[in-house]
Amino acid sequence: MTRRTVAAVAVAVLGAAGTAAALATTATAGPPPSPPAVDGGLVAAMARDLNITPDQAVVRIGREAAASRTESALRARLGPAFAGAWLNADATRLVVGATDPSQVPAIEAAGAEARVVARSAGRLDALKTALDDNARSAPDTVPGWYVDVPTNTVVVLARDVAHGRAFARASGLAEGDVRVERSTEDPRPLVDVIGGNAYYIGSGSRCSVGFAVEGGFVTAGHCGRTGAATTQPSGTFAGSSFPGNDYAWVRTAAGNTGRPLVNRYPGTVPVAGSTEAPVGASVCRSGSTTGWRCGTIQQKNASVTYPEGTITGLTRTNACAEPGDSGGSWLTGDQAQGVTSGGSGNCTSGGTIYFQPVNEILQVYGLRLVVSGGTPTSTTSPTTTTTNPGQTTWQPGVAYSAGALVAYDGVGYRCLQGHSSQPGWEPPAVPALWQRVG
Repeated sequence: MTRRTVAAVAVAVLGAAGTAAALATTATAGPPPSPPAVDGGLVAAMARDLNITPDQAVVRIGREAAASRTESALRARLGPAFAGAWLNADATRLVVGATDPSQVPAIEAAGAEARVVARSAGRLDALKTALDDNARSAPDTVPGWYVDVPTNTVVVLARDVAHGRAFARASGLAEGDVRVERSTEDPRPLVDVIGGNAYYIGSGSRCSVGFAVEGGFVTAGHCGRTGAATTQPSGTFAGSSFPGNDYAWVRTAAGNTGRPLVNRYPGTVPVAGSTEAPVGASVCRSGSTTGWRCGTIQQKNASVTYPEGTITGLTRTNACAEPGDSGGSWLTGDQAQGVTSGGSGNCTSGGTIYFQPVNEILQVYGLRLVVSGGTPTSTTSPTTTTTNPGQTTWQPGVAYSAGALVAYDGVGYRCLQGHSSQPGWEPPAVPALWQRVG
């Protein structure tokens, strides 16, 4: 299919969702209006790590919030034709891909630039799933792979390009569907860690609280297995998945109180929700080794191979981290994004770090994030999970992330493309969005 690029339209900064017409502004129309007040420490860290001024950081936060709302609305509007969304380098332009040229007017009306591409997001995720399914055969020289929505391809990272191409062929991918990139990454889980606040596992290993949820907190799966005890706060791993995934949740003991805050070292940042930010958005993370660090979201739905095995469904960033930062919180503005998994490099020379998206953790275990504006929750009784924590019953009106597992009419399905479900989009009816797994 011929690629068509429509004239760029910048996304305006708005305090509320706004109308489609209000979201659109030309690149020459002057600076957007100022967004609502944001945390000063977050602004300072963004200015430092993104090499921008504090005023530019504040404006960028507003643009990214508007872009997140636009992406969510267009994902639902385009359905199977949606092919991903991404921001340009300075977050002044949101680009939305679609496989159906007739959707271009809807994209433009929402204030975004339209790009007609060959592969839908569902198709890209399916290609990447083929690599995931063959992960055990990945050579040691292939540290990971991911969906790259701006180029509408799947990328395989390889220290030896020939090995990367052979792995892609063995996984059933055609040459035109995959790009092999030379990489020096050597990812590993960052185990000796605290992120937001420290907690301790078993005889003294240390990790970090990701985000408070009702009844406990979420964190990285490599920090502890199901049943492992924790201290400061005291609790027990109620669920953990690693490798394959890298998420877990800890059910805290009575008397521990969840707060909608992340440690900024010093100070705190509020958590107001978990709206997923698009590719290209800024993101900041908390970790006790290197403090509060920021970067941008590079790719989503990435797979990375650690010595323990391959992890799928991660988000890839250029924010640095070091051992001691793993398991920590990732935020765009005041919206929770995920918990630190691992990566490579350091905060002196730079690096690539992956996080586990938080919405998948919440969906898998049926958890609710503790957010600002709500009542802090004090644990009085254990939170109950479903009998099969890997699946929830499909429902309309629910936002599903790629990789989420649901049951429908007694059959299991895996989400291939993040979307907000609607009546008529039941898993058997929309194979571009759901893959049968049981």
